[in-house]
Amino acid sequence: MASSVKVFKFGGASVKSAEGVRNIAKILEGNASKLIVVISAMGKTTNALERMLSGYIAGTEAAVNEFSEIKKFHYDIANSLFNNTEHPVFQKLRFTFTGMQEFLETNKLMEYNYCYDQLVSYGEILSTLIISEFLNSVGVENDWVDVREVLRSDSNYREGNINFEESTKLCSKHLTFGENSICITQGFIAGTNDGKTTTLGREGSDYTAAILANLLDAEDVTIWKDVEGVLNADPKIFSNTVRLDTVTFKEAIELAYCGAQIIHPKTIKPLQNKKIPLLVKSFVNPDGVGTKIIEAEGRIEFPPIVILKQNQVLISLTPKDFSFVIEDCLSKIFAVLFKHRVKANLVQNSAISFSICVDNEEHFLPGAINELRNEYSVRYNKNLNLLTVRHYTKEKVDELLSGKSVFLEQKTRSTARFITSS
Repeated sequence: MASSVKVFKFGGASVKSAEGVRNIAKILEGNASKLIVVISAMGKTTNALERMLSGYIAGTEAAVNEFSEIKKFHYDIANSLFNNTEHPVFQKLRFTFTGMQEFLETNKLMEYNYCYDQLVSYGEILSTLIISEFLNSVGVENDWVDVREVLRSDSNYREGNINFEESTKLCSKHLTFGENSICITQGFIAGTNDGKTTTLGREGSDYTAAILANLLDAEDVTIWKDVEGVLNADPKIFSNTVRLDTVTFKEAIELAYCGAQIIHPKTIKPLQNKKIPLLVKSFVNPDGVGTKIIEAEGRIEFPPIVILKQNQVLISLTPKDFSFVIEDCLSKIFAVLFKHRVKANLVQNSAISFSICVDNEEHFLPGAINELRNEYSVRYNKNLNLLTVRHYTKEKVDELLSGKSVFLEQKTRSTARFITSS
């Protein structure tokens, strides 16, 4: 592919309404580059699909009710965008909803992760069908591409691992840019060799954009958000935030690992490997400067950057025989965590205890705790926050911790991390 290819990614907040879809059309008007547009599910559709899935697994009426609401939400947006109810988009929506219904009625494998990927993935299919059809109707001509035919993954449901070699070949086959210079496709999802759908991890559309950019040797990637770029804190939680003009790949990886919502943790590696710049801009103010994330050699001075992960669990393990927590013991603990797909957000150990902070994930965490109880005394606290301050100052830390109970803290030269009360 030519280096003139660019990749845009629009998240759920940018397409939560008919007005949001019209705004995307304005941003794409006059595009002169070959452009891959990666789009997430509309608004909070993923959350609704997760609730529908829980009802489906439990066999309750919640599944039926959520399904009805999901259909109504998408039909309402389509009706606002298209005056003609005979427009082909409505037939495509009906066909897609029929596919969801058939899965609910015929599926025999009631395994949560498998069902999650087969059902929740429909959010991206629905959003891109509506948006692609609307763009074509207003003269922003594009081709709709099913990303499951482009990105090949293994069958590790909910955390699909991309086969880059095979996906490169599929990109050359399916992303050809025929008469149109814009391809509309889905974030978050991929396909297996046997035709099943996988997802790439929650909020994985950024990662999709980065993968496609890597495979296509793109000129750059732009992630369109509801903020003016990468800020030094979440403006929904903290006041007096400031925009960062430039962020290095290394700093972005640190921020993503610590839980910064602005970037999916896996996004940076495919871009850094080919030195593809990542731009974070506002879909509310498309002409704004935004933030550029790039490979940089020189030192960049940053203000304190604050990241807050909520709904955390602090788990403390002590061997029942009071043996030392050394390499063999640690390897067993991490093997259990890996088996149950529990990710460590913070780790600390002493001679006979091991503490780990993790997300309160209801489908993976209980199994890990139960298995750990076979060899360890397990205590845990829920409803905690993990506060990270990159490039911290004493004054900033004191301000953030005022009135909080601190359960655990770690400090390095550049990063201070605290597990606190909510």
